[in-house]
Amino acid sequence: MGKIDKGVSCSVTGCKNPGERSISRGQLAGSGLLVGGDGRRVYLCHEHYKSWKKSTKKDRDVERARWS
Repeated sequence: MGKIDKGVSCSVTGCKNPGERSISRGQLAGSGLLVGGDGRRVYLCHEHYKSWKKSTKKDRDVERARWS
C-alpha cells in the first residue's frame, strides 16, 4: 500500500484535496506550482496534476523524443 492509498493530501500550498498522483520534485520544477514541505515525492490532486501536465507537455515531448 502506498501513501496515495492511505489518503495523503495534495502537496500544493493551500490545497486540501486528496492526492491522486505522485511525481518527483525534479519533474515539478518548471510547472510553477508552489509546494510546501520537503522530501523526494510530491502528491497532486486531480486538478493540480492536470495543470502540471498542461504546463510541462512540450518539455515531456522533447524528453521522450530524445530517447526514441
